[in-house]
Amino acid sequence: MDLLKIEEVAKRTGLTKRAIRYYEDFGLISAPERTQGGIRLYSESDIEKINKILLVKEVLGFSLAELQQYLEFQTIIEQQKSEYRTTEDREARKLKLIEMLSVLQKEKTMIDTKLLRMEQFKEELLGYEKRVLTAIDQLKE
Repeated sequence: MDLLKIEEVAKRTGLTKRAIRYYEDFGLISAPERTQGGIRLYSESDIEKINKILLVKEVLGFSLAELQQYLEFQTIIEQQKSEYRTTEDREARKLKLIEMLSVLQKEKTMIDTKLLRMEQFKEELLGYEKRVLTAIDQLKE
């Protein structure tokens, strides 16, 4: 498995080296392996995680704190899925599914809240647009 230095990760993700280190400090990504000299070494898995974070941030407009919470939810869901697959007891499996459902609903609520805020901004812009169009029409007369 090839490990990449932070410069290569920066090129492949579009982040600065400083941002990558900040994501690590903030807990969005795990601390990477290091050489004896302390140089960070990242795996393809690390790059995939960073790119997923960037996608969620871009598409949903999450703040870093919201991203952190979202990633915690994702970790819990993955853990629940793994435990569900390895458990044969029907009642235990049902409980795992109920726990997953609860986390999924929390994630959905986060997204719904963000969408509501976006819709409010859109409505405000539409109001401005309408006033500008009205003013333009009045100037034509």
